[in-house]
Amino acid sequence: MLNIVSHPLFAKCRYLAAIVAGIALAASFPKIGVAGLAWIAPALMLFAALGKRGAEAFRIGYVAGLAHYLTSLYWLLNIPYTWHSIPLGPATGWIALGAFMASFPATWVWLMLRLAEANGVKAVPTDANPGQQPLLPIPENFLAGTWLQRLLWALTGACLWVAMEMFVTRIFGGFPWNLLGTSQYKLVPLIQIASVTAVYGVSFLVVWFSLALASAGLMLIRNPGKRQTLVLEVFLPVLVIAGLFNHGLRQVRQAPAETRTCKVALIQPSIPQTLIWDDSRDDERFEELLRITEAAATNSPNLVIWPEAAVPKLLRYDREMFEKVTGIAQRHKLWMILGADDAEPKKSNPKEADYFNSSFLVSPEGKLVDHYKKRALVIFGEYLPLTGWLPFLKWFTPIQGGFTPGDQPSQFHMPDLGLNASVLICYEDIFPQIGRGSAKPDTDFLVNITNDGWFGEGAAQWQQGMSGLFRAVENRIPLIRCTNNGLTCWIDGYGRVRQIFRDSQNSIYGKGFMLFELPLPEKATERTFYTRHGDVFGWLCVAGSSVVVMTNFWIRRRTSPGKESIPPEPALS
Repeated sequence: MLNIVSHPLFAKCRYLAAIVAGIALAASFPKIGVAGLAWIAPALMLFAALGKRGAEAFRIGYVAGLAHYLTSLYWLLNIPYTWHSIPLGPATGWIALGAFMASFPATWVWLMLRLAEANGVKAVPTDANPGQQPLLPIPENFLAGTWLQRLLWALTGACLWVAMEMFVTRIFGGFPWNLLGTSQYKLVPLIQIASVTAVYGVSFLVVWFSLALASAGLMLIRNPGKRQTLVLEVFLPVLVIAGLFNHGLRQVRQAPAETRTCKVALIQPSIPQTLIWDDSRDDERFEELLRITEAAATNSPNLVIWPEAAVPKLLRYDREMFEKVTGIAQRHKLWMILGADDAEPKKSNPKEADYFNSSFLVSPEGKLVDHYKKRALVIFGEYLPLTGWLPFLKWFTPIQGGFTPGDQPSQFHMPDLGLNASVLICYEDIFPQIGRGSAKPDTDFLVNITNDGWFGEGAAQWQQGMSGLFRAVENRIPLIRCTNNGLTCWIDGYGRVRQIFRDSQNSIYGKGFMLFELPLPEKATERTFYTRHGDVFGWLCVAGSSVVVMTNFWIRRRTSPGKESIPPEPALS
């Protein structure tokens, strides 16, 4: 019988297999959200490059990464901005970002295939008949060591993946969008490990299981008669995952009693991005925002929250808008948290100004009592890098100037309510370290105000929201999300989405307001291990995987070419 995967055509299908692996990984995130695909996608990436090494392995991994990022970030193409009537700006950004991010899974595939070649280890004897064709063209020494060696390989691969995510979260300001662990947001008991490891711990478990499954499959190919191999290879990761799932389930069931509440109103104006850029219609959209707020205020909320950049002008410098905002708070005796741009004279030159993407706290007396300046700015969205040397970059973005980043978190105190809140603006809620820095010992809840109206009604809203969900779990405090056009909702400290805004058409993207009672324990809950100690787990993965990789490279350099035990590549691979 013709063995299809052993056929020469298989070599030509590697890149197609890599594309399938990348799309499968993208489909594990919202909106599609088939979480189970994340547990097999890393293994599929490796299978696509099986039998290859060096640059060829990197290229196959790069194709998988490119397919993943271009598919999952398709919503970048929804930005309503064109350059000379050509949608070059969004398309260029989409391709450039995908091309850059694809280098990380490519590096992971390349390193994992390199580490899988068991140096100096004799191949495990096979039960297959001498004349039987192998199911796959596997190099003789590929994962040919003992069970313990294969276990260490799988654990190293999980550490490498986490190290990659730690790097992605920080390089060039960071872009930790769709970290692998966020795909498991529906598995509430399992994701409780994030209170110790952050989201990286969930990513670790997913990759470990995927590599154990890959190892089991390869062992079965080598030894078709030993079906117990499958159980042996996956037994330990399944046991650990089951134990953590059970522990997380107990944590959720033993949540502290909620003895106080705060009545909150979230305002979602659903303003099209094209209208936000049209200065001539600032008053129109601001009046609509006030109308929705007045309707919500008739329900006597304690706190009203507006989304990012809800106020069209500089709040502190526009007297008319300032008086209308403070007038609502004073008239209805409520607290307000709102998004508005701000400006301050530059310290170096008082005649010039620094501009900030900010959030303000308005008291029931109608006073601005505190503010927070966004720290993590969006590249090409809120600031332009290298414009002094590359001025043409201004052509590819609708912004003409840029914001200055803030330098510290800020906590909003509402003493008469006995509440403290910390604000995250825009995509700051996808950064574990920023969420942790905002979760002070007496913080009762986090607030994320954002505007994903840039991206129409795509998957961006769901992807950001489910990434932000992990900030609640990591710090064990609720997260309230108030957005321009979805996903407006609130999430409890265990990562359960408790309520989502939907309009009369059952859409999350419409305009209106959402009322809810935010339940809280008698006092701020005890801070988690992650809140107290930070990315200990993540840095351990970085250190551990770095040691393994550097040791592997050192051993190979010490081994002379004549003695190095690397078999030639199979003719069919």
